Amino acid sequence: MAKFDVEIVGKVGSMALIRPEDHDLDYNIFSRIGSELRPGMIWISSGAVEIGRLDYMQRNGGECLTDDGGEDSKTDYSAQGQSILMQNYRNFVSPQYSVRQILVEHQHFNDVVKKEHIKNMLLRCTKQNAIPIVNYNDAVSFEENRQLELAYIRSNRGDRVVECIDNDETAAVITTLVKARLFVILTSVDGIYKDVNDESSLIAEIGGKDEGEVIENITETQKYCFGASRKGANGAEAKLRFAIEPVKQGTTVIIANAKYRLSDVIEGRVRRTVIGIR
Repeated sequence: MAKFDVEIVGKVGSMALIRPEDHDLDYNIFSRIGSELRPGMIWISSGAVEIGRLDYMQRNGGECLTDDGGEDSKTDYSAQGQSILMQNYRNFVSPQYSVRQILVEHQHFNDVVKKEHIKNMLLRCTKQNAIPIVNYNDAVSFEENRQLELAYIRSNRGDRVVECIDNDETAAVITTLVKARLFVILTSVDGIYKDVNDESSLIAEIGGKDEGEVIENITETQKYCFGASRKGANGAEAKLRFAIEPVKQGTTVIIANAKYRLSDVIEGRVRRTVIGIR
């Protein structure tokens, strides 16, 4: 039987944290998630860029215009949104627990020493009554520089390179790093569908008797996945792709809607997609 060092790694997507029709945050989602976070959980939260964008627009009456076509705007929005993101988690997480912000970049997981340092820090949080909130550091890592760094890493190494372009990948990498029993992905839909326009086509389980069969079924299910919730996101296909490495170490992956309580998602009291060895 696999031995796990962490009980739960969870991740919530940007669009699950806002009310697009109101151009505002969805405080109910923050409250629902925050009230259930406990030491022993590691939480990866997208949202800084989109939250910063909404905050900027509310204060300035329009989008932040930059000369580079958008990359600098993403940097500026992220820097503005990070404090708001963390403020909301701090507001809704029980005051008896510490909340720690951890900003990561791709190079941290492509460096053995830095990766081990992050792992040890995350594992210490459980013993120190703290909940780590992790996000990709968009404020200092821009696309051109990131691609140059990744190209350099690829030219000097033959093994897999971590890109962390999407927080789904960041969350999957951390899940594998700390050997979590459960990897929960909260999004704006109930799970993985054969037809995203047909609510009845939800795939409740992607399983198999062993690792090979599960991966084969994941690959088959990816054929149904098209599109993403926002520009720049990688969508359902990427969530399935990033689930493979956690599944290899025995982690059970759950994809569900952020409108549900985390405990209900884990216990199977709501609609969801579960991926793993039976």
